Amino acid sequence: MTELPDGWSVRRPTLDDAPAILRLVHASDIAAVGYPDCTAEEVREALTEPNTDMARDCWVALDGDGRIVGWAYPGNATGENRDFIEVYVWPDEGRPAMRPLLELILARVAERKTEFGHDPYEVRAGAVPTEKPWIELLTEHGFGFLKQHARMQIALDGVSATPPEPPAGVTIRTVRPGDEADMRAFHGVIEQAFRDSDHRSASYEGWRKLIDDETTHVFDEWFVAEVNGGIAGVLESSWDSDDDNDEGWVKRLAVLGAYRKRGLGEALLRRAFATYAAKGRAKAGLGVDMANPTRAARLYLAVGMKPLYEANIYQKII
Repeated sequence: MTELPDGWSVRRPTLDDAPAILRLVHASDIAAVGYPDCTAEEVREALTEPNTDMARDCWVALDGDGRIVGWAYPGNATGENRDFIEVYVWPDEGRPAMRPLLELILARVAERKTEFGHDPYEVRAGAVPTEKPWIELLTEHGFGFLKQHARMQIALDGVSATPPEPPAGVTIRTVRPGDEADMRAFHGVIEQAFRDSDHRSASYEGWRKLIDDETTHVFDEWFVAEVNGGIAGVLESSWDSDDDNDEGWVKRLAVLGAYRKRGLGEALLRRAFATYAAKGRAKAGLGVDMANPTRAARLYLAVGMKPLYEANIYQKII
């Protein structure tokens, strides 16, 4: 590993570090895109998701004063043949930790490849185009550009708390979290709808564990689109009670292939926007894979969402 400056060190994180890690990520976000774009819930999820062991897979870097100025971790909740790695450093001050953390995480990814039993193994990382030192470091370590994601948002001022009527024959309702069959059907739509995209598959048990482990649930913001009594589309929201940016978040929107281009996706979005507005949220946001074969970005633009920024995805094969 590239040496750190005198007095600096790395260690494994714990959940007690989550507030300091969130401050670090927010500082990195502000430098990259102009505002904090991560929640406390997302930090906890990154540290505890399936196949991520804080004692083996994650590091924090500390400066000479013992302040957390860097954080590195991998993500692969399903144990399939791809890790998505993240390395955050405090803008400018934490830059000396960037290379050592990347070297540590790449060495660990090589071990995870063997542990998961995959050959070859794919590693991905993201970067906003303005993060030139990070992009240069990824390129130096063999990463190449793959595709682009966009962070999209819509202001909810003027959005009625009463959503428009869905298309004829379509019923929009909230999910029934206490109904195991309904939750399994909800998950099944996500898995089927994203089968032809870059979505990483997850078992129902793994998906449900992630949900159950969350500290905040907003099931009244999870919606189901039914056609002829069957679930044809779903929208999953997330919300962090520690988050102060007043934004409703569409975590997943999925419509089965046989029901696309019939207005279900728009109806689900309109229902979510109306619900967020009724709760006093100022805006709604989501992330979209610009290479998604369903061309989801067109729908989001059509309902009035605008891209706040784009992030490049880089890839390396081990």
